[in-house]
Amino acid sequence: MGEKKSDSDRRIGRRALLIGGAAAAVGTGLLARDELARLYWRLPGVRRARVEGAVDFRGARWVAASEANFRWADRPDDYGVDMVVVHVTQGDLGSAVKAFEDPGHKAAAHYIVGKDGRVTQMVRELDVAYHAGNRSYNERSVGIEHEGFVDRPKDFTDAMYAASAQLAAAVCRRYGIPVDREHIIGHVEVPGTDHTDPGEHWDWDRYLRLVAQAHAATAAS
Repeated sequence: MGEKKSDSDRRIGRRALLIGGAAAAVGTGLLARDELARLYWRLPGVRRARVEGAVDFRGARWVAASEANFRWADRPDDYGVDMVVVHVTQGDLGSAVKAFEDPGHKAAAHYIVGKDGRVTQMVRELDVAYHAGNRSYNERSVGIEHEGFVDRPKDFTDAMYAASAQLAAAVCRRYGIPVDREHIIGHVEVPGTDHTDPGEHWDWDRYLRLVAQAHAATAAS
């Protein structure tokens, strides 16, 4: 499940470089008003307008995580996204949702996949969710939780694998992430973490095969 560490500082990223480059090229006083308006949201500390209830994965239901459990951002403009991190909730879906809604939890993932295959999104992919226990990995990744316990292989259902693979494939397509074990990793593989999920019962071969199939099917359509 997600981290308990603070990740509240905002780093000046590519948006600042973009604005600085535009100003240098054109001259601050010469930037047209419509150009400034177009680029304004890219300035550090300014976030793009959100559509309430909008999701990044078709068919997901939206339940908003507490703002204490993620950082507003404008990915991939300020932070490039090149990784998917797989988690297990160590509890049922309802308890995970409640935890991510709780500002005292200080952690949340972008998505939770239930045993029945339903997908809940709690943080927009634009934003940095506190899920990996490592600031750099938070900034560069999308976190996917899975309902269940690491020591109960029966929790990892066919429906869960299928839905999560479709979700991971969509994320990989969106950001050009390779479908391999260097870029789709478990929480246990994040440097500095003390978590063990998704655990020894998570079938990585099966999961990567399903993600690759979903990725290829969409590319061919």
